[in-house]
Amino acid sequence: MKPTFADQAQLRTLFERFRPALHRYFQRRRVPEKDIDDAVQEVFVRLSRRDGLASIAKMEGYLFETAASVAIDQVRRARTRHRDAHETYDDRLHALEDFSPDALLEGQESVALLVNALLELPERTRNVFVLSRLEHMRHADIARQLGISVSAVEKHALKAMVHLIKRVRGPA
Repeated sequence: MKPTFADQAQLRTLFERFRPALHRYFQRRRVPEKDIDDAVQEVFVRLSRRDGLASIAKMEGYLFETAASVAIDQVRRARTRHRDAHETYDDRLHALEDFSPDALLEGQESVALLVNALLELPERTRNVFVLSRLEHMRHADIARQLGISVSAVEKHALKAMVHLIKRVRGPA
């Protein structure tokens, strides 16, 4: 059903007059701030589907009754869709990485370079690095496991980092 010209004019007038009040109404009903404009719009979408707006005797009451229905529907929809369990999409957090052949090859080469650099290290230094950086063990735990001092663990970790940085960055 397409609203008549008179209904469209009345909708415009109602929107301009009641939009701020509807906004506050939805805020009081704890509709999330990001959804309030959509809720206000939904009220007027529902009104636009009704024939004969001019025949409604208590328009303000009807408008807020419609708003109450929209608020209830939003709560139901949020509950059934478990909206609180979802994370809002953010390009910075969720954008796909570049998986072009060039990017993949570059990544594989970087990993190969790092693995080769790790294999160049003495076994104990390599073990300290792997336990510290890849297994996220504390230096005291590594020292206990390898039977060396914490100071020795720190020296091996530093030696590994210096070596890896030199190999990854190349000759200066």
